[in-house]
Amino acid sequence: MLVLLPPSEGKASSGRGAPLKPEALSLPGLGAAREAVLEELVELCAADEDKAREVLGLSEGLRGEVAKNTQLRTAGARPAGEIYTGVLYDALGLASLEPAAKRRAARSLLVFSGLWGAVRVTDRIPSYRCSMGVKLPGLGALGAHWRAPMASVLPEAAGDGLVLDLRSAAYAAAWKPKGEVAARTAGVRVLHAPTRKVVSHFNKATKGRIVRSLLTAGIAPRSPAELVEALRDLGYTVEEHAPTRPGTAWALDVLVDEVH
Repeated sequence: MLVLLPPSEGKASSGRGAPLKPEALSLPGLGAAREAVLEELVELCAADEDKAREVLGLSEGLRGEVAKNTQLRTAGARPAGEIYTGVLYDALGLASLEPAAKRRAARSLLVFSGLWGAVRVTDRIPSYRCSMGVKLPGLGALGAHWRAPMASVLPEAAGDGLVLDLRSAAYAAAWKPKGEVAARTAGVRVLHAPTRKVVSHFNKATKGRIVRSLLTAGIAPRSPAELVEALRDLGYTVEEHAPTRPGTAWALDVLVDEVH
């Protein structure tokens, strides 16, 4: 099972660890594309703080994020699972998983990123600010920048099992499963059952809980149909929508009564 996650907007500090080693990151086929984004982002933030803030879509109060980006090659690096914070990652609670569940997380979780493309939770990265919606002056829109390298690398990473896609729309734009990979991909929405609406906070929290439930139970469904059965066994209310044409993914709606 491969689980595709969005990053968090806010991130923990880099800490005092050894600096980034780009060649040590997972999915080495993304290396050249990573280096291109890293180089332009560092140069942009070092050369013109105001322009960088505008490009990155940062408010005046987040000016410090620009300075942080200038130090990406020298700042301490920590496992990505410690860098990413926020509602989904709080609910996922990687640090509190039992050892066996942590090993499953290391194998199956892949976090998408405007800067790194995608990393595993064990990959050591510095804290940064660069969303997939950013359009860099030189490289252009990052979603488009990542499509070709992702199309080359991700099908192999997906293997022959289930792909559980929990990404937000901006990050989903960087890689869309196709062909037989799409047929075993399931995208998930979390809906407030009484209103049938997505509410951002509990959408993220429930997705984090779903991943934690699967990791803790040691369940690795190999198909969307097996995933639906597993989630129902774990107590979730799920409505499945099978693909209506070949080469498209399943859509699952998880219904939640309480907003929390």
